[in-house]
Amino acid sequence: MTSARPVRHARPDDLPRVAELAAEHAVYEKAAPPVPDLAERLGVLLFDTPAPRLRCLVAEADDGEVIGYATCAPEISTWDGREYLHMDCLFLRSGHRGSGLGAALMDAVVAEARALGAEEVQWQTPAWNEGAIRFYDRLGARAKEKLRYSLPVQG
Repeated sequence: MTSARPVRHARPDDLPRVAELAAEHAVYEKAAPPVPDLAERLGVLLFDTPAPRLRCLVAEADDGEVIGYATCAPEISTWDGREYLHMDCLFLRSGHRGSGLGAALMDAVVAEARALGAEEVQWQTPAWNEGAIRFYDRLGARAKEKLRYSLPVQG
C-alpha cells in the first residue's frame, strides 16, 4: 500500500463534507441515508468526548477538496482476547477510485491500528461490491463469511 495523496485526520470544519460523503456512500450501498445531524454527531464523537474512540481520516484531491473518508474504532475480540481496529466506513467519490487514494486511506487506518497496539483491522463490505472485494484482496486482506445483523433497541 502506498500513499498517493494527502490523507489526514479530519478536522471539525471537515465534518459537513464527511456527512455529504456519507450520504453518497449510503446511496452507493443502497442503504438508508445517514441521520440529518450527522456532522454534529460526528463532532461530538471525535472532538467533544474526553477519550474519543472514533477516528476519522479524510483523503484530499490535489486541489484540497475532501473526496474520501475512512472511520474506525477499537473493538474487542473475545475469542482472541485482544483489541482490533474495526473500520466502519471507507469511501471515495466516484471518479477518484483507482487513483491510489483507497490504498492511502487503508495505510492510514493500518497506522491507526499500529498506534493503538492492535494487530488486526477488520471490516465488511456488501457481497455485491466486486470492485471493493478486488481492492481488498489486492491488499492481502481475506474475507470471512458471516451475516451482519442489526437489532433496534426500543427506548
